[in-house]
Amino acid sequence: MLYINPTTGNDNAVGSQTAPLKSLTAALKRATPGTTIQLASGTYGNTEVFPLSVPANVTVLGDESTKGKGISIVGSGVYPSATFGGQNVTLLLDSLAQLRGVTVTNPASKGTGIWIESTAPTVANCTLSQCQRDGIFVTGNGKPKIFDCAFVRNAYSGVFFGRNGKGEVRRNRFSQTGYAIVGSDDSAPLLSDNQLLENRIGVMLSRQSKPVLRRNLFSKNADAGLSVQERSRPNLGNSQDPAGNVFEGDRAIDNQTGLAIASVGNQLNPAAVRGNVEFVAAIVPETPSGPTRFADIDRHWAEAFIDSLVQRGLMSGFPDGTFKPEASLTRAEYAAAIAKIFDLPRQLGRTNQFWDVPANFWATAAIQKAADMGFISGFADGSFRAQQNLTRTEALVSIVSGLGLSGGNPDVLLLYRDRAQIPPYATAAIATATQKRLVVNSPDPKQLNPLRDITRAEIAALLYQALVATAVADFLPSPYIVNPDAAVANFTDTPNHWAADFIHRLSSLELISGFSNGSFKPDAPLNRAEYAAFLVRIFNPSPVRPAVQFRDIPPKFWGLNAIQQAYRAGFLSGFPDGTFHPEQTLRRVHLIVSLASGLALPAADESYLNAYEDRASIPAYARSAVAAATKAEIVVLYPKARDLDREVTRAEAAAMMDCALVYRKRVGAIASPYIVRKS
Repeated sequence: MLYINPTTGNDNAVGSQTAPLKSLTAALKRATPGTTIQLASGTYGNTEVFPLSVPANVTVLGDESTKGKGISIVGSGVYPSATFGGQNVTLLLDSLAQLRGVTVTNPASKGTGIWIESTAPTVANCTLSQCQRDGIFVTGNGKPKIFDCAFVRNAYSGVFFGRNGKGEVRRNRFSQTGYAIVGSDDSAPLLSDNQLLENRIGVMLSRQSKPVLRRNLFSKNADAGLSVQERSRPNLGNSQDPAGNVFEGDRAIDNQTGLAIASVGNQLNPAAVRGNVEFVAAIVPETPSGPTRFADIDRHWAEAFIDSLVQRGLMSGFPDGTFKPEASLTRAEYAAAIAKIFDLPRQLGRTNQFWDVPANFWATAAIQKAADMGFISGFADGSFRAQQNLTRTEALVSIVSGLGLSGGNPDVLLLYRDRAQIPPYATAAIATATQKRLVVNSPDPKQLNPLRDITRAEIAALLYQALVATAVADFLPSPYIVNPDAAVANFTDTPNHWAADFIHRLSSLELISGFSNGSFKPDAPLNRAEYAAFLVRIFNPSPVRPAVQFRDIPPKFWGLNAIQQAYRAGFLSGFPDGTFHPEQTLRRVHLIVSLASGLALPAADESYLNAYEDRASIPAYARSAVAAATKAEIVVLYPKARDLDREVTRAEAAAMMDCALVYRKRVGAIASPYIVRKS
């Protein structure tokens, strides 16, 4: 995790919460796969080097709950696109990169906010605003997931798909933009559950574009909701799969292709259509029992959960034969589901009077019942906000509260890569939900997405797991149910080891790993190259000096990059003859001196050496470093505080580096009698 604050940060800092970096540029240079970069409020502009490139499997995170309000990335740089030549771009996203909860603006002439070229990233809960051409441009074989974003006042388009661009555009809001969504060339994205309001044109298609449109709302678009030109062919449903798009106003569809377009299951006024559009009746079969109940959940990850609840009469779909598994859920709809599924006694002391829920509101009784049972509560101002979407965090906290569950181990939160996004008020509840196997995360069990709106599929899975937890329903196997036991490292040789807690935590954080046979070999010695690899993986340190070439490190040596990074960061040095000795076994004193140097520990009085039984044998060159490391409480020795000249074991190295993370305030302290302290 790297933290950035554009106001108080310093690009020479370590990137922690207490010592954040200043620029996103600096953080992206340090980021390795799996890193999350947390942005503080402010504008990221003058100190950045554009275009900013987010590497593969790196997440840039702002505030998803506000769609990036107050967290703005503003700027532009030239990007030489392989398919469109030089472009003014703010951000480039590699495959599996994620951009969440930020506002992006490109003020340059013909500027694009996010450029996606033949990659498959995720953009979620962001605001793309006032870009001078496109909010997002997808080209090549790009296949992004663009979810729950707001596109407003972009000059040409909100999202542009060119070349062979595909991907998914779901639950976004487009307004006051030239063309909300553009499809050109051979693009074929899925456009689902979006709102396209007050644009010039909602969806503009040309050339051979073939997008699939499902359940979108088109309203008050000046020229047309959907404009179809040249040889483009939108999929507006078929007899077995009604599209469910809603076109409001007198300019719904403008078909200029000369070819007929079939419209099935869409709501629009035929008088608002120009060109050849055939209105075909949907054939919705009688609802069968079993897994084919809804047309849109066939082979869906939550199909079994949904079917089980429907068969019990606890959830239902829509009149068009769909379930809409990816649609969001309002707080009122959630209350209705809770009231239908659970019938528990009123919790003492609960109040359920909300000033914004009138007596004649359709869900008033359900809201009152859910509140009485302890599943839901209002806001500080006494409101309920029935039409506000429910977040994943709110849903998990609700179930834990309503069922009166407790006993979660906070360590299970280490399972989640995005655990830093969990609001402080919810950590205990989400730990409990994880412990009780209530949490279901698709497609990645380690990605909680706590601030995102929950979908109908996700709420079905959560509610079913709640029934399992209360012994009302049988367990359904699913690879997406989070297993709390996975928080415990599966090394065959660490149970009951004195360093098990340290090893377990670093393994859970994916900072260390074992061997292919399932062992960790905690008591095996550690050589200098292996130690360099540990250092780089755990600290990802920044350089403080230039690189050197060691005579005994060949260009293809497996640990070359780690050794260079550890050397440049000041953790390790070579020998006077220009060698590094990568296979040389590391000794305890060497590791302690290394950590004191690389962490730049402040000096300490040599009285701290009194903690060592054989303090007189500590080498003169190491005494100040050992004293500083002892004061910082990062020295861990088993079984006694002595013998610093002995070979260090993998367990001791893991324990001391874990304590170094504690010193940097990246993790909490683990209680251990083997941490050396001043007597």
